[in-house]
Amino acid sequence: MKKKIATLSTTIMIGLGSVIAIPTVDAASFQNQKSIIQGQRSGIQAGITKANADISQAQNGLTKLNEQIKRVDQAIIDNKNMIDSTEMKISDTKLEVTQLQKQVSIIKDRIAKRNLVLKKRALSFQETGGNVSYIDVLLGASSFSNLIERIGAVTTMVEADQDLLKQHEADKQEVEKKETTVINKLSSLNSMKTELVGMQAEISEQKAQNDLLKEQLKQQEQNGIAQKTDLQNQDSNLASKEAAIEVGQRPHTDSESNGNSFSVPTSTYSASGNGNISDVIKAGYKYIGNSVYVFGGGRSASDIANGRFDCSGFVHWAFSQAGVSVGSSTDSLTSAGSQVSSSDMQPGDLVFFNTYKTDGHVGIYIGGGQFIGSQSSTGVAVANMTSGYWKQHFNGRVVRVLN
Repeated sequence: MKKKIATLSTTIMIGLGSVIAIPTVDAASFQNQKSIIQGQRSGIQAGITKANADISQAQNGLTKLNEQIKRVDQAIIDNKNMIDSTEMKISDTKLEVTQLQKQVSIIKDRIAKRNLVLKKRALSFQETGGNVSYIDVLLGASSFSNLIERIGAVTTMVEADQDLLKQHEADKQEVEKKETTVINKLSSLNSMKTELVGMQAEISEQKAQNDLLKEQLKQQEQNGIAQKTDLQNQDSNLASKEAAIEVGQRPHTDSESNGNSFSVPTSTYSASGNGNISDVIKAGYKYIGNSVYVFGGGRSASDIANGRFDCSGFVHWAFSQAGVSVGSSTDSLTSAGSQVSSSDMQPGDLVFFNTYKTDGHVGIYIGGGQFIGSQSSTGVAVANMTSGYWKQHFNGRVVRVLN
């Protein structure tokens, strides 16, 4: 009996020991899993913090991109207005040329008719087989009274002839003047057409750049939101598992709670440039990344304050910052200083490119095969002229303004 009781007691004790030990083992396991989850959450929280910082940095860049988009949008509107104005000028010039051509035709017809009158007048003083002058007519008088009559007639005809000749000469000069005007107008018309083609090409580039900026803006926003949402979802799942452990429920394991990795996109926006070349060159660096190309821009205080330049307007302004006055058109800048060989280029020289016309674009050489200028697709920027588009369009013209 005692043996049975002892055996039963031993069994009870073992059983109780087992009951007590099992929760102890499970609690340690739960605590271990909870610690693992908390460590994972800590890493994810750090990732979220980093994501927030990176998103904030990206948003700063996006703010600048939005500002640039607004500049480009306004430039497109202004440049479209310039195109419309140019088209109206072309239409007006065509009408003016047509009117001038009609006037020239009328004057030429008048000259032709006067030529016929003068020819008949001359024939009236000719004898068959030779010419007869006014004095011959007078000497041919048959009597004194006939002489008087002939003197009166000759005087009248001479005066008429002189008047006709004066009118004739005046009309010829007017024709020459109007024809010269027509030639100049036609030349101006052709130039405007060339400018119009150039403007349309520049507009296409600006629209493409605008679309690119907007796409970058959209992509950066989507990437940031998606990354942060993913991290928050991971953290939420881990928080649920942690809560389950705390209420004594064994959490379900899955592959998503281990081996998680993430990357947060960082902003690639930057707007900087290296200076210390000259006052002329350094003047433009503050506009890199926050300017826009506008036809006729850079010639007013408002344009300059808002970073609105065309290529020649930017060059004119940049040199003015060093107290140097140069022209504000590409044509005038080609003769702003002395022509030098492209092999002898040095920082501060003007470099020219054949774009929509000869010498259609100008910039300031900064050394190392690069130049700064107001480019149609970017506004003020540093560009490489040793490869790609600018190498293909560099025409070799180099003008040195400062020695």
